[in-house]
Amino acid sequence: MNLNDMARPMIMGILNVTADSFSDGGLYNDVDSAVSHGLEMIDEGADIIDVGGESTRPGSERVAADVQISRIVPVISGLKSRSDDIIISVDTTLAGVAEAALDAGAAIINDVSAGRDDENLFTLAADRNAPIILMHMQGTPATMQDDPRYENVVEEIRAFLLERAGLAVAAGVAKDNIILDPGIGFGKTRQHNLEILANLHRFTDAGYAVLLGASRKRFMGSICAVENHGELVGATCATTTLGVEAGVKIFRVHDVKENRQAADVAFAVNM
Repeated sequence: MNLNDMARPMIMGILNVTADSFSDGGLYNDVDSAVSHGLEMIDEGADIIDVGGESTRPGSERVAADVQISRIVPVISGLKSRSDDIIISVDTTLAGVAEAALDAGAAIINDVSAGRDDENLFTLAADRNAPIILMHMQGTPATMQDDPRYENVVEEIRAFLLERAGLAVAAGVAKDNIILDPGIGFGKTRQHNLEILANLHRFTDAGYAVLLGASRKRFMGSICAVENHGELVGATCATTTLGVEAGVKIFRVHDVKENRQAADVAFAVNM
């Protein structure tokens, strides 16, 4: 899957099978409702459904591998049983969870730790020829927003991601299967996030496909004077438009229909 060769931006719909995710926790933590929501997002224009069984919101705690597997595998299997053409990514940092998800029909690994939590994840991605998303995060979900600091946030994150990508390639992962994610909101202040968004070209010029995950993030609420994450659809669409202009290939979002439209219009303008 060489995303750098794909023209039209891809929309990744978020499907959290958890009780405590920051925006939609508890909404889809039974199999039937999760599968229905995944299918709804496909109908709205999602290219990928990202299924996760562990929240990574600020302050969240880890979830054991067996619990994650019990949450996500029935959902992945349910989606694939409805249509084998659905592309599914698994949002996990653990190789055991990723392997179970791939066995159930997932095709992509989405790792917010960029291979730091489990050294076997790169080997798994290489062995299964699976695309892998490598995200930057300062600290852990439990601590990342305590007091994030950088000398140069854009260049430090870019250097980190390129280092992790190099390690993945050394482990046998095909370069075309590596996707970089600067990690909006993961160990960043409002100003850090704005600097990343203003300099997305520094990530898209690095030779890898890039994913942007700014959907309903809290820093936009502080700009828009909105406390309810669900009211940040327009703000998220603005970041999607910025991303398309900078050459971002994948947008991980809660609100698929609106961001599909934003991406398509921005892409048409920039063709």
